[in-house]
Amino acid sequence: MPKNSIPWPRAIPRRRLLQMLGWSGLAGVFGGFHSRLACAGTLAAAGSLPAFEEIPRSKSGILWTHTGGLSPEMYEPETLGAGCAFFDYDNDGWMDIYLVNSGKCDFYNPVPPLRNALYHNNRDGTFTDVTEKAGVTGNAYGMGVAVGDYDRDGLPDLYVTQYPRSILYHNNGDGTFTDVTKKAGLAAPGWATSAVWFDYDNDGQLDLFVCQFADWNKSKNKFCGNDLTGERWYCKPNVYDPAPCWLFHNNGDGTFTDVSKESGIAKSLAKAWGVVACDINNDGLMDLFVSNDTVANFLFANRGKGRFSEIGLLAGVGYNSFGRARSGMGVDAADYDQDGWIDLFVSNVDHEMYSLYHNNKDETFTDVAPSDGIGSTTMLMSGWGLKFFDYDNDGELDLLLCDGHPDIAVEKHMQNVSYREPMLLFRNTGRGFQNISKQSGPIFSRSIAGRGMALGDFDNDGAVDVLVAVNNAAPILLRNNAARKNHWLGVRLVGRKSNIDAIGAKVTYESGDFKRHRFKVGGGSYLSSHDPRVVLGIGQRSKIDSLEVKWPQPGSSTERFTNLPIDRYITIVEGEGKWK
Repeated sequence: MPKNSIPWPRAIPRRRLLQMLGWSGLAGVFGGFHSRLACAGTLAAAGSLPAFEEIPRSKSGILWTHTGGLSPEMYEPETLGAGCAFFDYDNDGWMDIYLVNSGKCDFYNPVPPLRNALYHNNRDGTFTDVTEKAGVTGNAYGMGVAVGDYDRDGLPDLYVTQYPRSILYHNNGDGTFTDVTKKAGLAAPGWATSAVWFDYDNDGQLDLFVCQFADWNKSKNKFCGNDLTGERWYCKPNVYDPAPCWLFHNNGDGTFTDVSKESGIAKSLAKAWGVVACDINNDGLMDLFVSNDTVANFLFANRGKGRFSEIGLLAGVGYNSFGRARSGMGVDAADYDQDGWIDLFVSNVDHEMYSLYHNNKDETFTDVAPSDGIGSTTMLMSGWGLKFFDYDNDGELDLLLCDGHPDIAVEKHMQNVSYREPMLLFRNTGRGFQNISKQSGPIFSRSIAGRGMALGDFDNDGAVDVLVAVNNAAPILLRNNAARKNHWLGVRLVGRKSNIDAIGAKVTYESGDFKRHRFKVGGGSYLSSHDPRVVLGIGQRSKIDSLEVKWPQPGSSTERFTNLPIDRYITIVEGEGKWK
């Protein structure tokens, strides 16, 4: 087994587990919808290119830059944004890009004003800024973005999280958006961070969960630093009071009801950064994994009838093995070992290690990251955007992370820790995860203040690309070359009885004796939203024999499809019994 690999979970004696943790725990461990691009020639070319290739701004046309508004007062939000999204706002079958910027609020008044950015995909590797025409500039200090078709009209809408209020942009279908926040009741006053659209009550409508990070405003900003010299740095969040997150129920008429209290969500006070919606116990109800900074992570188990139980402590994902809260930031969920159960991942700050939580199938999880590989690699790092995905289309779910410390002055008061850090890529070998960052392209040798990260196939070649939002700098667009050596099928799912975005669906596909499945989760990463299409890799195999879709709505039938194409995108609409 490779030196930097993590073996699949197995029975680990408690004494042995503590021994493994001990060495690293000293500091508190822990087009239409079809692609029209031909694949001919790409398989051979892929081998001569880096796995991920940075597309220069001069070629992509993405000239926008994030501005954090970094100030001597070191207001807490300044160094923590921002997010980004891949989404097809005009339904032309090509992924467009949305980028979130900071803006006017009680501690910041930029002149000239700053704005978010919407870039239209020109289908030739370039993008055009259409922000002003679309009307999606933002109106406060922006943090993240969540994409979802909340009114089931076939058009993706935008929810932009901000401080001190958020905004809902309704997609008008003509290239423009309308601010409908007041009508919808989704302002969520406070400091909102990540958000996720998902259908918690299985009524076919997308509801909205919004993370809140602490009870904070300008007047509550605290001094953290050297009392003798007056040197200041960004505070660790333990100096601020936690605050509840929000859960909004979709009423089906363009309005939402705040059900945070009656659902049980508001009982747990948060310092929340990331959220992913997934079904951890295979009961057909979508649960929520929420990362918290300096308080325990939340695992909200959906008990039906609009109620959630917070089981993070009992599940083993709330604290580290020594009962200490960590600095949870980015999150994701996937069945990385194909045992039929969703596993969880959360990134933390330096000296805490990131956590890979394997699902024990009884609403508990075991952190297998400390045994090798991911744990040791991330011991001195701080992670934000992250996602499980099959980067090389071999059928296994790999893991990509972007990193960077939240404190720009950290190098002055800590050893062996950097503000800017390199990205990480772990390849799933089928027997464990192997760190292949160094051989995957120059971007993995470059240190950045990475924050949000979104995945999307912007050139429709079946190789899922990457967009990274960098704090106080230009975003990074990475083209995936690695997946071109293998075959694939891309699937866009459209729910009818189920929620239209098919969040919670399970796709199973077979090629000979090769069988894999994918759960379609909601959200994941940090402050960001992803290409909704599912790309199914089959390696060098030349045929997919069958594909099954288990729709999330109770009572919906599981649909099976054969005679499928490869190396292109298809659309499957619930209940139609055919692909197109």
